[in-house]
Amino acid sequence: MTGGPLEDPDASEGPLSELRAQIDDVDTELLDLLQRRLDLVSQVGEVKGRHGLPIYAPAREQTMIAAKRTLAEQHGISPDFIEDILRRCMRESYTQEKNMGFTRQAPDLGPVVVVGGAGRMGALFARMLVLSGYDVHVVERDTDPDDAETLVSEAGLVVISVPIKDTVGVVRALPPLREDALLVDLTSTKTEVMAAMLAAHPGPVLGLHPMFGPDVDSLAKQVVAAVPGRDPQASRWLVEQIRLWGARVHEVSARDHDAAMSLIQAQRHFSTFAYGLHLAHEDHDLTELLALSSPIYRLELIMVGRLFAQDAELYYDIITASPDSLVLLQRYHERFDEALTLLRSGDRAGFVTRFAQIGDWFGPYAERFLTESRGLLAHADTTR
Repeated sequence: MTGGPLEDPDASEGPLSELRAQIDDVDTELLDLLQRRLDLVSQVGEVKGRHGLPIYAPAREQTMIAAKRTLAEQHGISPDFIEDILRRCMRESYTQEKNMGFTRQAPDLGPVVVVGGAGRMGALFARMLVLSGYDVHVVERDTDPDDAETLVSEAGLVVISVPIKDTVGVVRALPPLREDALLVDLTSTKTEVMAAMLAAHPGPVLGLHPMFGPDVDSLAKQVVAAVPGRDPQASRWLVEQIRLWGARVHEVSARDHDAAMSLIQAQRHFSTFAYGLHLAHEDHDLTELLALSSPIYRLELIMVGRLFAQDAELYYDIITASPDSLVLLQRYHERFDEALTLLRSGDRAGFVTRFAQIGDWFGPYAERFLTESRGLLAHADTTR
């Protein structure tokens, strides 16, 4: 057999070293450009803060992404590749802009009190309010009762951010608030809490539910559910303040909110718990499962496993907060049995029919979700 590259692996090291050195130089140039971009972003954040502009501008983002995708095609570069890079850059940009501060939407509000402000979600909202120029005070269990009563009774905004099981009790125990004070909660269930707030305070009331965890880098693109209580006009400033932070505020009634949360939170977390319970009892080596996993199964394991790195009592409270959720879970259990019956009976036709019916319910969202999931799976595969 004649000699060739396979017989002389060192022959390619010279050219490879030169090419790798050039790649390293390009990477350094990219870092310099990224630093320049972040510096410009900081300036943009300062301008937005001065003029009361939200950090997230959907129309601007869509226009910019579309233009850069077209430019990428002209350069013979994958548009998806360029969009991935730009979206990651924008995510970092939103974090940078957040630290520049925001215009205060209620300059004459007076003090703000966050009850439970040492907790993670309460601390997040307290920090965002401070960045917006408000005078924020935190009340916790160990706060002197006389000090707590004075702070709460003089506040222009009182935010309740305590565990779900404690929220109604904390609301009922509040001292009298200023007549014009806005009372707000951040709880993930709303019907009972809204009733308690409306009974405890004759002034403005607003229910909020941040649809994200407290570890987010920025509120840009996050969703906050808003449940009108009393005197919506008096809480309009806070809704606009949250929009300035970059979040999308979705207004919904307490009843509709809780019905949706039974599916979005209670059923999903219960399903994850049950799946984790099953995996633990099967007791297969997790390292081997990961080694053999496809991107989609790895992502599924990640989403299941992350639950068990968090507060068990919090998730118990979320799942059991509403009696309606337990009724829903019972229906879910019955439909699981129905689906299992199709397999036990070997009913291929029945399975295919149900599959098609479910696909019809998803409608065009099925194809949309298929497209969106490709990006998630690609990211899961590159980070393994």
